[in-house]
Amino acid sequence: MSARSSINTALIDWNGTGGLPRFDAVGDEDFAPAFDAMLAEHAEEIDAIADNAEPASFSNTIEALEMAGDGLSRVCAVFFNRAGAHTNEAIQALEREIAPKLSRHYSKIGMNAALFGRIDALWEGRDSLGLTSEQMRVLERHWKGFVKAGAKLPREQQERLAGINEKLAGLGAQFGQNVLTDEKTWALPLNDESELAGLPDFVRGAMASAARERGLACGYAVTLSRSVIEPFLTFSERRDLREQAFKAWIARGINGGNTDNREIVKDTLALRAEKAGLLGYENFAALKLDNTMAKTPDAVNDLLMTVWEKAVVQARSEEAQLAELIAAEGKNHDVMPWDWRHYAEKLRTQKFDFSEAELKPYFQLEKIIDACFDVAGRLFGIKAVPLEDAPAYHPDVRVFEIRDDDDKVIALFMGDYFARSSKRSGAWMSSFQSQHRLTLKNGTVGEIPIIYNVCNFAKPESGKPALLSLDDARTLFHEFGHALHGMLSDVTYPSVSGTGVSRDFVELPSQLYEHWLTVPEILKKYAVHYKTGEVMPEALLNKVLASRTFNAGFATVEFTSSALVDMAFHTQGAVDDPLAFQGQVLEKIGLPKSLVMRHATPHFQHVFAGDGYSAGYYSYMWSEVLDADAFAAFEETGNAFDPAMAQRLKDNIYSVGGSIDPEEAYKNFRGRLPTPDAMLVKKGLAA
Repeated sequence: MSARSSINTALIDWNGTGGLPRFDAVGDEDFAPAFDAMLAEHAEEIDAIADNAEPASFSNTIEALEMAGDGLSRVCAVFFNRAGAHTNEAIQALEREIAPKLSRHYSKIGMNAALFGRIDALWEGRDSLGLTSEQMRVLERHWKGFVKAGAKLPREQQERLAGINEKLAGLGAQFGQNVLTDEKTWALPLNDESELAGLPDFVRGAMASAARERGLACGYAVTLSRSVIEPFLTFSERRDLREQAFKAWIARGINGGNTDNREIVKDTLALRAEKAGLLGYENFAALKLDNTMAKTPDAVNDLLMTVWEKAVVQARSEEAQLAELIAAEGKNHDVMPWDWRHYAEKLRTQKFDFSEAELKPYFQLEKIIDACFDVAGRLFGIKAVPLEDAPAYHPDVRVFEIRDDDDKVIALFMGDYFARSSKRSGAWMSSFQSQHRLTLKNGTVGEIPIIYNVCNFAKPESGKPALLSLDDARTLFHEFGHALHGMLSDVTYPSVSGTGVSRDFVELPSQLYEHWLTVPEILKKYAVHYKTGEVMPEALLNKVLASRTFNAGFATVEFTSSALVDMAFHTQGAVDDPLAFQGQVLEKIGLPKSLVMRHATPHFQHVFAGDGYSAGYYSYMWSEVLDADAFAAFEETGNAFDPAMAQRLKDNIYSVGGSIDPEEAYKNFRGRLPTPDAMLVKKGLAA
């Protein structure tokens, strides 16, 4: 009897509109048996490849591996979407169970000697196989993946490595769940008008929606969703309440009890260091950077410290200006972290004669979504067609067909924009299905990508438009840049499709796309007042453009301190007290007391809720060097939508995925590798 006959086939046979999963046909109880069945099916597929009596060939080994585990991938895609974007206690319990089980499964594959023997034979003879450049990249990826999974280690060390990976998977899942629990269980209820002093209507509306969504009896609530707490910290005149909310925000993961992440971080760092040692690396950072553009921790730290030294000087200058504002109000307190956003907004208003409150009515969510699609159409010749009745995993999610200039459907896109307590914080892009051109078991040739964006914008009151801050709008463009990387993919093999690139290259398409938000002709078309329909006045537009580097010291110090701590953790290895170590690093680099890390260790999900950005948070800045230089290529033409440059961008960056080396990809687009100069100018940190 087929393993599939005992499960809810809606998890693996996607027959919703356009080939989407039927989310409504999948219950939480369906996942556990589906995981068991698909893990077993994948194991059988792996054994069949490893035990093939025919000599190893690229087709019967590498291509077979590329297509193995399709059922398991589909179950994972639906499950981890639910775990991140619309979770509950049952899903969280299963996530804690399935994360180590999946790790154990993949460790067993990595230790399959017969399978690695076939891959190793192909690798050793690769120059005689007549492979395309993409096939060579795919072979290299599989071979290096097996080596890093311990394929060359003695059996005893392999088993220890598998145990480490399993334990790390469980710790990562628990870390993320603890942060989510701290976020969704804390709220600051407000009722009295005096508690709302300084808050514009759009902030009050978001806080009213947050109170209703939490089922609170109060009229308004501050929550730890970034889309609520940041505007509260910006506009609230109540310093005592700002301090209370800020301290709760930075205390996520450090509140004691079952959600405290300190021991998880300590154990994670020790296990990662041990893993690196088993695999022959000096430290975990060296292991993670082995297959990146940066290549070494020294190269990363050189870039970070170059920027840090300029940023901290700028931040101290900004702090002095904020202190002057505080004194001018007749107050005598220092600039503290819960003061910075508040007084920076007052300084911005003073310097540029506009405030965030004045700007926000011009950034309607619907218009910014339209702007994202319009820019993609101008650059890449695609359009988005809404699928009103398509199934989605939550009522707030929108579904679109993405069509090329021949009206051919090349992708499906889902946008999930509003914050809710069942969704983890932050913003991200992921996929249900990646683009490729291989033949499936059912004879279908290739698949189109199914990509989704998740954001956490404040949901407006019923009947009112969702208004974004400028940072929110940038976030939407950023995540859609990631989505385009997935949707424009044009490769043969799934493992190098879309965002299947090195960690310090993956942020290039997303960060680059942000630049088009503030292209004047885009702002003039889409920055439209939600009440009057009038375009943003030219004077206000010019002020916005002039203020792009305002508060750059603050933003850069927040980020760079987090990246430096990440690298310090993963070059140091095991530490007895991670928070004490974090403090030592911050003291050494001279973090002003008026600022904090953007992501303090106990809630640094990029780094500890899984290892995706561990020893890799720097990659946003590494990619920023690339994106500033890449957009300069358009500026040099005098046309932000230059057709020839856009075609080169699509052909060499957005469509090639990981099918070629990232340095080669960038040089094919730009003709050379960049220096940090354009990035420092963009940040306002150039000398």
